[in-house]
Amino acid sequence: MGKSSKLLSFGKISFIAFAIFAIIYLAFGKEQKYLPEDISNEKEEQIIAQEEPIIIQYNTLRDSIVDFGLNLLGTPYVAAGCSVDGFDCSGFVYFVFQHFEINVPRSSADFENFGEEIPVEDVQKGDLLLFLSPTRNVIGHIGIVSNPQGLKSDFVHASSGREMEVMISSLASEGYKKRFVKAVRVVEE
Repeated sequence: MGKSSKLLSFGKISFIAFAIFAIIYLAFGKEQKYLPEDISNEKEEQIIAQEEPIIIQYNTLRDSIVDFGLNLLGTPYVAAGCSVDGFDCSGFVYFVFQHFEINVPRSSADFENFGEEIPVEDVQKGDLLLFLSPTRNVIGHIGIVSNPQGLKSDFVHASSGREMEVMISSLASEGYKKRFVKAVRVVEE
């Protein structure tokens, strides 16, 4: 093979290599966005921005109150407690409502004539349920409605029962159903 034949073969190989490289570059070399051509840059940015996480905002003050209370689940029960180190039932309610600058009594007994009494069928999130003391015929326990369902409503409260912590209970449970006195509204919307 002569010198010109070698150059001709080298030229063919170079051309083929260049053609392969060009095809690969065109196919994979640029990031392509598959958006319709008539979308403006502003709309394109909006579409791309939608891929970021959605931030859920509270719908109402009532939702905020309940969510704040639920963040305290598991906090220990402490007699006369009113801090994140421990709560009694009224200390828990007081702490949650004070966070939202809503003044409520510090003692569960003081709720007997506080707020607006409402039918239990009309309770909403953030309303209060009052119960008799397990040992006396006076208001002795209180909780915040977290899932309103009339007489089957769930409520978050600081329990002095065997759990000894902030927890969720149901008004439908036998112990609470027997001691239930009334529902009270302190949040107006």
